[in-house]
Amino acid sequence: MRKDIILSSRKIRFLMIKNNLVSKYTKLKYRNHKTMVNNDQISNVLSRQFNNKKPNEVVVSDLTYVQVGGKWHYICLLIDLFNRKIIGYSARPNKTAELVQQAFHKKTRPLNKITLFHTDRGNDFKNKIIKKVGR
Repeated sequence: MRKDIILSSRKIRFLMIKNNLVSKYTKLKYRNHKTMVNNDQISNVLSRQFNNKKPNEVVVSDLTYVQVGGKWHYICLLIDLFNRKIIGYSARPNKTAELVQQAFHKKTRPLNKITLFHTDRGNDFKNKIIKKVGR
């Protein structure tokens, strides 16, 4: 058997299919978590007006996930719509209220200067920890 043979992943896939081979390794997939819908009746004050004239006029936030070291991690970003700059962030392996709280602790601007804070109203933003941050 020859060593140090360089093959493309396409060639390896062809050879595996030809020889009925299946890898015991699988790609890491994101697992969807059951979420509850936030049905609070809150008016949409932002109403898709994303061009703001002053800093801190509107800060938006959302959670997303990224793969880090082969594992899924969540990231929470606070973005000022004035210049689209990230003013706070946090990343953790679990999606918790503490993830959002840490993003506020790392903010670069005082909270009392923000005119409007907008999220998708997910349950991660609707809890006692986040209410304490806003005070």
